[in-house]
Amino acid sequence: MTPQGGHSTVRRLLLAAGAVMLLGGCAGRTAEAPPALSAEAVLKDKDGKQVGVATLIQTPEGARIAVTGYRLTPGKRGLHIHEAGVCQPPDFASAGGHFNPGAKQHGKDNPAGPHAGDLPNIDIGAAGDGTIDVTTKAVTLNPGPTSLLGGKGTSIVMHAMPDDDKTDPAGNSGARIACGAITP
Repeated sequence: MTPQGGHSTVRRLLLAAGAVMLLGGCAGRTAEAPPALSAEAVLKDKDGKQVGVATLIQTPEGARIAVTGYRLTPGKRGLHIHEAGVCQPPDFASAGGHFNPGAKQHGKDNPAGPHAGDLPNIDIGAAGDGTIDVTTKAVTLNPGPTSLLGGKGTSIVMHAMPDDDKTDPAGNSGARIACGAITP
């Protein structure tokens, strides 16, 4: 038998010990990192046929952008992020100009450039497919002035010709042949 009040003393000691164990267990744990922000774009041609896909992931090194094109005519194609997330065929003019929050000129080889939305050319091989995988600090999926997910949204546009990386405003890359709105 326990003296009067003994059960409540034991209960208080057990609760206190449990609290210490719980706090000690939490103190030893590290907070889990939040999941990486990601987005995608499905590229369609003027006839509405899917001809590519882009996957975007925010990493500590910048925004990683992987684009795969397929069912396309072989050759190098200009690839850009455009300032509006609207892709109305047949010419995709609804996507607006290149994403350019820094008000620069076009192209990595232009002394007054590049636009934040300038991407490397994609090389479509003889089988009609090709890929690029690039990481850039010029854009982000996080909130802010260079975010691809704010305001009117943004899109990825593929052009008929290769980008010359210097001619403003679009690198002489020709007509827009495919477009996909970037969505979270």
